[in-house]
Amino acid sequence: MIKVGITGQSGFIGTHLYNTLGLYPERFERIPFEDSYFDNPYQLESFVKECDAIVHLAAMNRHNNPEVIYKTNIDLVKKLIAACEASQSKPHIIFSSSIQEERDNLYGKSKKEGRFLFEQWAAKNSSKFTAFIIPNVFGPFGKPYYNSVVATFCHQLTHGEEPKIEIDGELKLIYVSALVDHFIKKIFTKDENNGLHGEKINIPHTTTIKVSVILDILKDFKVNYFEKGIFPNFSETFTRNLFNTFVCYIDHEKFFPRPLELKSDNRGSFVETVKLNSGGQVSFSTTKPGVTRGNHFHTRKAERFAVIKGKAVIELRRIGSNKKFTFEIDGDKNPAFVDMPIWYTHNIKNVGNDDVYTIFWISEHFNPNDTDTYFETV
Repeated sequence: MIKVGITGQSGFIGTHLYNTLGLYPERFERIPFEDSYFDNPYQLESFVKECDAIVHLAAMNRHNNPEVIYKTNIDLVKKLIAACEASQSKPHIIFSSSIQEERDNLYGKSKKEGRFLFEQWAAKNSSKFTAFIIPNVFGPFGKPYYNSVVATFCHQLTHGEEPKIEIDGELKLIYVSALVDHFIKKIFTKDENNGLHGEKINIPHTTTIKVSVILDILKDFKVNYFEKGIFPNFSETFTRNLFNTFVCYIDHEKFFPRPLELKSDNRGSFVETVKLNSGGQVSFSTTKPGVTRGNHFHTRKAERFAVIKGKAVIELRRIGSNKKFTFEIDGDKNPAFVDMPIWYTHNIKNVGNDDVYTIFWISEHFNPNDTDTYFETV
């Protein structure tokens, strides 16, 4: 059991790392962290004393005054080092640096100098330190206008705004889950020399793509999925990751449930429940009155619940949040569907007197041996 703390736990990367570590309770114990600890030396010292490993993600990325960015990031590094020295703690510190280290800006300078400070601490105290030089990161729950241009475009396209390209540069990107895998592998490495006295690791990007191409793909999602309900082709990993990012910016309370077109004649009725440009699994279920299905979440797969008969309530809650979305559907009168974003636990309950008929679609496993299903109640 490795005790892991994450500074910047509530941030974009921190949230994904914290939640993913929670999938392996037999391997990792998560030591809670709050940003206020940096302003309280006693709390910060208590935090570092509990940790076998600390992933230092806390940093300022943007500010109108670059000097504020530089000073803030260096101060955070110095406070963490001071807490380790005051408490005589030697956790393995893994530092989130950036490819901007070599650029002529104060954010990059703060990352490079922060890395040097940690290296000096590690050498002085015979401690373990690892610096990750990280490319641009994208994924669900990133903060628009702050974390990445992908987050900004996704927010704009799902909220009726018009994206604009300032510089159509070529980006080297890594999906946040792929980056988290690098952190977890480094934390779990049992080699005694793992990070001893300091090491620098260049994290490889997974995609190189122009900003304009990203925007074109996202605009296609808006037209085909957002407006027509058609899922894209998930055969390419980048497309799937970009789609899972896009749908997390939808205002679910306003967007769902989406109506299904019910066609009836003297033979009965017909409803088209899902349109897609990729494979996956389509299944059908009946649910008896009072029964609840689900109470699980996925970390990679998209899913759709289409209620075509009976009265049902579908609930969603993002992992780590207490906010619950509740959708009431009467399949007899108005068949409708709700889509499940990744990292949202979800369920469906029969609240009527007759069986509920539901058609489920779930995107295919990109690894057939990976279940990608984790249970947690809404």
